[in-house]
Amino acid sequence: MLNEKVKSRVLAFQKAEITEHFIYGKLASRTRDARNRKILDGISEEELKHFNIWKGYTETEVKPDRVKIWLYTFISAVFGITFAIKLMEKGEGRAEVSYREISEFIPEADSIAHEEEAHENELISLIDEERLRYAGSMVLGLNDALVELTGALAGYTLALQNVRLIAVTGLITGIAASLSMAASEYLSTKTESGGKNPVKASVYTGIAYILAVIILILPFFLFKNIYLCLGVTVFNAIILILIFSFYISVAKGLSFKKRFFEMAPLTLGISALTFGIGFLIKGFL
Repeated sequence: MLNEKVKSRVLAFQKAEITEHFIYGKLASRTRDARNRKILDGISEEELKHFNIWKGYTETEVKPDRVKIWLYTFISAVFGITFAIKLMEKGEGRAEVSYREISEFIPEADSIAHEEEAHENELISLIDEERLRYAGSMVLGLNDALVELTGALAGYTLALQNVRLIAVTGLITGIAASLSMAASEYLSTKTESGGKNPVKASVYTGIAYILAVIILILPFFLFKNIYLCLGVTVFNAIILILIFSFYISVAKGLSFKKRFFEMAPLTLGISALTFGIGFLIKGFL
């Protein structure tokens, strides 16, 4: 018999396992790739096996967390299966430590922790997802848009002093630059031997650039004060850097701090520099 404290923890593990069983099952049913579906079904069955082991000790039926199932299904639809799974893994990593802590009461706990750590990581590493293969193209588009357009808008703000003129000029600049970047990525990918499709690479680059353009220019269409617009644009740029740095760090297992503190100072530095250039141009012209 388990004491109440241990049983309470095991019930929490049991709920997590059955929840993740349904999450992986839903992800499997939503993917069109047969190989990925097989991998996800395998992880789902592994979670169900662990659930049944815990159930054998608690002798209690536990319902899954429906909110968590919906949340991770939504995240996978927006950011991709790999991102959703690796985000979920971060929580599982803490659970594995807890499993080992109760191994003196439940002998199988240690083997479950080992299986969670080894087997799932092995399966997840096999998942081949298109949007992750083209993450480099998205990074290229987003980085360039953030640095180039944020800097350009900072310069336009002081040089032009007209919110609608800044908005239209920035929009034209952004669209032209996105087409230019997409074309450059197409030519660059075509000459490489990495197995990426040049058209898809250019589309991912162009879409990332256009999305950044819309988010950065939007304040100039919403507000009338040019400095408020610029402030909101810089804020939006930092939020974009945060989101994308977090996405790449989770999906590819990289350092979030390193990526964020590489992109943020560069973007803000270029913006400050072009703001100063705009000041000089306004003074001379």
